[in-house]
Amino acid sequence: MAQALYDPVWLERMYNNRALVPDYAGYLDRWERASAQVRATHPCSLDVPYGEGEGERLDIFPADNARAGGVPVMVFIHGGYWRSLDKSGHSFVSPAFTRAGVCVVVLNYALCPGSPQAPVSVAHIVRQMEKALAWVGRNIAHHGGSPRCITAVGHSAGGQLAALLLTSVWPLIGADLPDGLVRNALSISGVHDLEPLRHTPFLQESLHLTEEQVLQCSPARLLAPSSGTLHCAVGGDESPEFLRQNRLVQEAWGAHTVPRCQVLEGLNHFSILDTLAQPGKDLHHMALNLLRA
Repeated sequence: MAQALYDPVWLERMYNNRALVPDYAGYLDRWERASAQVRATHPCSLDVPYGEGEGERLDIFPADNARAGGVPVMVFIHGGYWRSLDKSGHSFVSPAFTRAGVCVVVLNYALCPGSPQAPVSVAHIVRQMEKALAWVGRNIAHHGGSPRCITAVGHSAGGQLAALLLTSVWPLIGADLPDGLVRNALSISGVHDLEPLRHTPFLQESLHLTEEQVLQCSPARLLAPSSGTLHCAVGGDESPEFLRQNRLVQEAWGAHTVPRCQVLEGLNHFSILDTLAQPGKDLHHMALNLLRA
């Protein structure tokens, strides 16, 4: 395994999800169309700035029913290996949750590698996500959400970012921010150790990962957070490496912090995200359980 882990050909086969799912473009096109329909037919606040940098915008979808003290907040972070996709293709995740009394916030971020004048790294995106969550904590009450009930949910690269947000030291980011600002997180097909990606040619040409960034930005290489719960899920039809990545963070942080580490049979790297937005599916229930905890 150790030798194979750094074989570029093997790594390309393990991590190139678009090659593993030949009809991936159909998923992305359908998500785009469904998301445009959601934005056209549901109450929302679009392209709200959480900072002044590239990509620092978010969309807010308030819960259908208000509640005294505010409703739970789901912050969704899209995937794309930190180098592609956009929040506009992921609005479709919100209606099933807003109907269930949840305020949904969908984040954008700058994409790697950026430009020579403004380079973007994974570490830069992590800082952007902390900035976005700080904005949510300070402002979401104006949209009916409770700043005390924030759950981060992410897919693929977004799963890594969601998990990392549990480890952030929020009072150091802002003196007005409480410990445990992000109460829970759900990592869907997340990448929890970035070291293999440092040796994967098609990714490293955009990400330019360094050893230091791997250590700083890999949830499985960090100490378990002092509070908060993480659930992880991966599709049973995903590559052996994604199945391994799903287990890594539970092995690193322990079952107390990561009590659920699920393999959802019959799902690939793209179809698993569909089930997040489908009431009655296991992944949807996992998210609701965290939001209501």
